Amino acid sequence: MKHFIQILVLCIGIPMGAGAQTFTQRLQKTVAGQGKVTIHQSDSIDQLVNTTVLTAKSATAPTTKPTATSTPSATSHTNVASTTSKPATPHAEETPDTTAISTQKMLRGQKVMGYRVQAFAGGNSRKDRQQAEQVRNSIKSHYPNVPVYVHFYSPRWICRVGNYRTYEEAHQMLVSLRALGFEQATIVKGKITVAH
Repeated sequence: MKHFIQILVLCIGIPMGAGAQTFTQRLQKTVAGQGKVTIHQSDSIDQLVNTTVLTAKSATAPTTKPTATSTPSATSHTNVASTTSKPATPHAEETPDTTAISTQKMLRGQKVMGYRVQAFAGGNSRKDRQQAEQVRNSIKSHYPNVPVYVHFYSPRWICRVGNYRTYEEAHQMLVSLRALGFEQATIVKGKITVAH
């Protein structure tokens, strides 16, 4: 019976001791044959990231700030919480610039065949992406409740407006956009997002 209790205590103690590391410490753990992860962050971010781990584990876990080290042969990654850049991936669709409630509805919506109005089609340069985003911002200033999408379909950046089930609805937006000065606007058929 005494051996059973000792084994039980040992089995419970090992996972608790192994989990005493913080999340960032586990990320920075050195593993042979792999790159090294280095995290630079403020104390407030460190507390936000590691608080759930510390409250779930023992209160004696260390809360030290990770140190910045680098090795020439190791891969270094930086975790900066204030950076909100998104990589430009082919066929990546940005969420529409609408209120939080309508964005959630759009995300829960289903994809069906329909129409959108293409207000801009450029090349694949950074300047073309900026122009597509400027077109989006201009349209959003006139139509704040209409979803506007900036896509990269290789080899060009495009800006499309709305989710219209019928051609007639899309044509009304086309006329409005041409009146705003978007003479190159055209109607395109494709998958659209419709709230259920």
